[in-house]
Amino acid sequence: MTVGPLRIGPLTVDPPVVLAPMAGVTDAPFRGLCAQFGAGLYVSEMITARALVERNARTLSMLRFDGSEATRSVQLYGTDPRTLGEAVRYLVGEHGIDHVDMNFGCPVPKVTRKGGGSALPVRRALLRAIVRSAVAAAGAVPVTIKFRMGVHDQLLTYLGTGRIAEEEGAAAIALHARTAEQLYSGSARWEAIAALKAHVTTIPVLGNGDIWEADDALAMVAETGCDGVVVGRGCLGRPWMFRDLADAFAGRPVRPAPRLGEVTEVMLEHARRLAAWKGQPEGVKSFRKHASWYLTGYPAGGRVRQRAALVDTVAALEAVVAELDPTLTIRPNALRAARGHTNGPRPVHLPEGWLDLVDDPTPPEGAELLVSGG
Repeated sequence: MTVGPLRIGPLTVDPPVVLAPMAGVTDAPFRGLCAQFGAGLYVSEMITARALVERNARTLSMLRFDGSEATRSVQLYGTDPRTLGEAVRYLVGEHGIDHVDMNFGCPVPKVTRKGGGSALPVRRALLRAIVRSAVAAAGAVPVTIKFRMGVHDQLLTYLGTGRIAEEEGAAAIALHARTAEQLYSGSARWEAIAALKAHVTTIPVLGNGDIWEADDALAMVAETGCDGVVVGRGCLGRPWMFRDLADAFAGRPVRPAPRLGEVTEVMLEHARRLAAWKGQPEGVKSFRKHASWYLTGYPAGGRVRQRAALVDTVAALEAVVAELDPTLTIRPNALRAARGHTNGPRPVHLPEGWLDLVDDPTPPEGAELLVSGG
């Protein structure tokens, strides 16, 4: 099976693979490392519109690119059409951004209880105003939106959200096939992606959820008819997954999982990139969570894992890696072991009276975040 390129406005994404924005993960060093293994679209950590408009220093620091990114892609969060429009104009005009992705899928309680993230599509008039404002401000730059199935099984919004995005000029949409209540638990329901694809017919529909191996991406496309895939937790500690995806979509054989020696070489390159980007020890400390993901499935031993979780210099990580047997192979089925978030299900708290305001375009009070990254 071969799958052709994805068109998102003027952009060609070949293979049709998108790196999902992940807080504390998809910084420039990680995006560059993933792109080294295969082409695709690599989206930044979440940037909040309010913080951008107010020129928050931490937020502006997250708008750095490493020079290797041919397409500058930023995910934007916001709940006010005017603020989002201003933020998009700034991104396009001052930072030369090539693609804006909007977050309507965040299930974090501090966000949903204020009416943001995956709670916002309930307010369909407000959602429409936000997408319209962003698309108008972006001009020729494509705007996409990512969302979940809905708040919970009794409040599904994804079909309406997709139709609004299509009508207001979004260049593509992506569905994480879980509800906000599910968080990251259970299985992604790919049948919802198929339903969305049948409902939205003039722009690309991408699927997200439970892509742990390259074959999963092919299966998702075959089962749902989606135009491309969004990969999140499956690539944690496995940036070479984008090479596997490129091979799979091109109809080439996918290589076996690397031996531990190859894994540790990538680990060290990742840590060095972060150290160069943020300095030591900050950069290496931010690598610690990645160390656990890289070693997932390999019989590295608890002592080595503990030491890797405490490193604060590249030299310290090199010393840990030197103790490992480079010939070790990954355990059977370990590629399918969940990485990153596994929490859920959990009840979703919405603002009082939220369900009575579905056609009210007024932005919710207190939902604008000043902290980017999630």
